[in-house]
Amino acid sequence: MLTDMQAVGARLTHQPGPREPDFSQGPRAFPHERKWRQPDQRAGVAREDITISRFTYAQTAVRREEATTPPDRYFFSVALKSTRLKLSRGSQTIFDGTMPAGTLYVGAPSKPLRAQFHAPCDFLHFHISTSCLPSPQPGTDPLAPECLNDLVLLRDPFAGQLAKVLTEQGHSADREFARCIAQTLAMHVARREPPRAKVNALPKWRLRRVEEYVRARFDRAISLSDLARVAGLSRMHFAAQFRAATGYRPREYLLQQRIEHAKSLLSNTETPLAEAALAVGFCTQAHFSTVFKRVTGDTPARWRCTSRNALASPGLADCDAVPAPAPGSHILPADFQ
Repeated sequence: MLTDMQAVGARLTHQPGPREPDFSQGPRAFPHERKWRQPDQRAGVAREDITISRFTYAQTAVRREEATTPPDRYFFSVALKSTRLKLSRGSQTIFDGTMPAGTLYVGAPSKPLRAQFHAPCDFLHFHISTSCLPSPQPGTDPLAPECLNDLVLLRDPFAGQLAKVLTEQGHSADREFARCIAQTLAMHVARREPPRAKVNALPKWRLRRVEEYVRARFDRAISLSDLARVAGLSRMHFAAQFRAATGYRPREYLLQQRIEHAKSLLSNTETPLAEAALAVGFCTQAHFSTVFKRVTGDTPARWRCTSRNALASPGLADCDAVPAPAPGSHILPADFQ
């Protein structure tokens, strides 16, 4: 499998941002799936070679689903908002953790998949005929379906932008335009180069040691060398195996953990932003604000405001006057530069 693109066993705690768009209301540009990965098909209408549908789940209770990709189709899924879920097949765990907005998942024909949704979610699904995938370029080997199965690309910017273009078009997105977007996405996936060498995932017992170390010291400077030492590996081998096991680079994982702890501080305490930044391990408020906005889509001040007003009022007018912090230097431990 494409282990440098997979995300397996990530155990991050996700708290969806309060200002993430709610796609469950208003007109839908694409058919809404009443059952996961099964778009409504009108009786007497021939099935098209490309079908686009949308799956949303607004509840916080765990939801379990299972589906098998048809033998003549690939299944592409793009996360429109961050969520937390587990994907598995039999005893094999394919993904378990926080799936950021813009993540692309690809399933091959005839492959079953089981999903557990642990948070509200919103996905755009592409059901693409095998005949729509581009032919291999001259001098290259044909792309086997197994090469694309269970491909998880965390925060794929190109896939995220394609999905955003489609969803923002609303009902003005005509069929031919949507088909063109889907074909572009298929070409994007088919032309990715597989890794030259397979990297073994970090063993679970080593991963647990790293996770426990980060949980206990996320508010301090943690270097790549520190994490590698805890895992008992060299920096190079640890970084490669950690990414194969979680889908995250060590630096991304550390920043994600800090932001999740910062969310709890902002929601439940009156801690000033500068103190919150220091409390979760950032050296400057400016760097904290930059990373926080990159992860959540909002500044810390605005996120705090909307988080507290979300239940009290559906409007966000009171938050519009919150200024963004002034830009400043970005400071990270040397190993993470």
